[in-house]
Amino acid sequence: MRITNRIHFRNLRGDLFGGVTAAVIALPMALAFGVASGAGAASGLWGAVLVGFFAALFGGTPTLISEPTGPMTVVMTAVIANLTAADPENGMAMAFTVVMLAGLFQILFGVLRLGKYVTMMPYTVISGFMSGIGIILVILQLAPFLGQASPAGGVLGALGALPTLLSNIQPAETFLALLTVAIIWFMPAKIKRFVPPQLVALIAGTLLSLVLFPDIDIRRIGEIPMGFPQMQVPTFSASQLQLMFVNAAVLGMLGCIDALLTSVIADSLTRTEHNSNKELIGQGLGNLVSGLFGGIAGAGATMGTVVNIQSGGRTALSGLTRALILLMVILGAANLAATIPLAVLAGIALKVGIDIIDWDFLKRAHQISRKGAFIMYGVIALTVLVDLIAAVGIGVFVANILTIDRLSQLRSESVRAISDADDAVRLLPEEKRWLDEGNGRVLLFQLSGPMIFGVAKAIAREHNAIGECDAIVFDLGDVPHLGVTASLALESAIKEAVEKERDVYIVGANGQTERRLESLKVFQLLPENHTSMGRVEALQHAVSKLYPTRLDTTMVNPAATTEVLPS
Repeated sequence: MRITNRIHFRNLRGDLFGGVTAAVIALPMALAFGVASGAGAASGLWGAVLVGFFAALFGGTPTLISEPTGPMTVVMTAVIANLTAADPENGMAMAFTVVMLAGLFQILFGVLRLGKYVTMMPYTVISGFMSGIGIILVILQLAPFLGQASPAGGVLGALGALPTLLSNIQPAETFLALLTVAIIWFMPAKIKRFVPPQLVALIAGTLLSLVLFPDIDIRRIGEIPMGFPQMQVPTFSASQLQLMFVNAAVLGMLGCIDALLTSVIADSLTRTEHNSNKELIGQGLGNLVSGLFGGIAGAGATMGTVVNIQSGGRTALSGLTRALILLMVILGAANLAATIPLAVLAGIALKVGIDIIDWDFLKRAHQISRKGAFIMYGVIALTVLVDLIAAVGIGVFVANILTIDRLSQLRSESVRAISDADDAVRLLPEEKRWLDEGNGRVLLFQLSGPMIFGVAKAIAREHNAIGECDAIVFDLGDVPHLGVTASLALESAIKEAVEKERDVYIVGANGQTERRLESLKVFQLLPENHTSMGRVEALQHAVSKLYPTRLDTTMVNPAATTEVLPS
């Protein structure tokens, strides 16, 4: 059922309860992602409010909950680190400008109606990309997990500094981080139904840090400014302009993928169908406004969306309710978050990273397809060690090449040159009769199925293998699509046959196939009646020209060719 994102009050109780529940889950996650990104807890909170509100109001998936997510935080961390390193004074302002640009890219994708193409990627690439992002998120949390500031250099910097981090471990903060992960991991399912484990871990970790370690200098969030944020003026740097646009494109594309994959999950739970292009516009508006007011980028969040639906949310009112509740928390109770230990937030973010990794597919990818497993592991390595956009680009390229190669092999099997009755090809009795009467001098060149560019080689190979013959019937009746490369190969085969003064017939061409051949002016190479016959009639006509004395002078009706040829 296709739906629009209209807000109504027929499901008021379910939407309100869904929004409240999603807000409770969003609070610790927004704090954790804000701190992990390097922008600060306040930016995480404002990202959760602004992206969530505008995506719900203008998006195309009523039950979708949008907020800062693990994948978006990973990219945001790299954006902030790179820009602040290049320009300490204006780097953060440029990072928020990148968020605005990412929103504009998403709006553009939606306006151009590219939503249905965004998630058309092989699962091996998506799985490897998401697992790589999960690994990055885990690695980036190692330093705060061990009670220390994150080293420069991103993933490689964190891995290189690991011996130093381990030697300078802060036991109190590491204990709090481990406790946080343990609470989230091992909380009984019965309790999870009533209260999210992230919130329990956040409160328990904060209270224990105050009770058990009152005299230890534990790193905490610190004061969060109350009130509305200041507007961020878009800031550009000529030396960093290219990097900003590339980062914005990566952030925008990742947000599109993240949101639309979550929308598919929402569809499966609610038995509805989202509007992908409208959703991209809503996501873009949310990120545009979030960057404008100092919030980090966000996208559709799987956990929040599922909880919202399970709690009764069915319209965009649930997402709006969640955003307004978070807004009230920021305006009225933000100072309560000042004592939250950074190690607790690191534990929450680290557990999110572990959950993002596609463990199920990792365990059985090699059993399903070795090539698929190779692609997935390659994408993981490129994502973690090289670059996110390179990982996706190379992964999609390799996966498509392997797919095209396999499809070409399968389609090549449907390109055959037949000189006599062939059991592998389904022929009518009268067609077999005329082929047999041709004594090998009449060929039926049959193409079947979509002729993609990989089949061009098979067309050339089969044509080159043709020996001495006097007539060729090119059967295109089962070709729904004739690609440019395949059509040029077919044109070459027909021209060569004409040059060798062979009788050439084209039968069954229709639709796109016929239009393609007409544009190549192939039909003009042949007598008019050689392109308007059926297969039976063309075979009969070719044989009659070769053996005029052996056949009746009157052409046999192809619809009634059951008579026996004279001997």
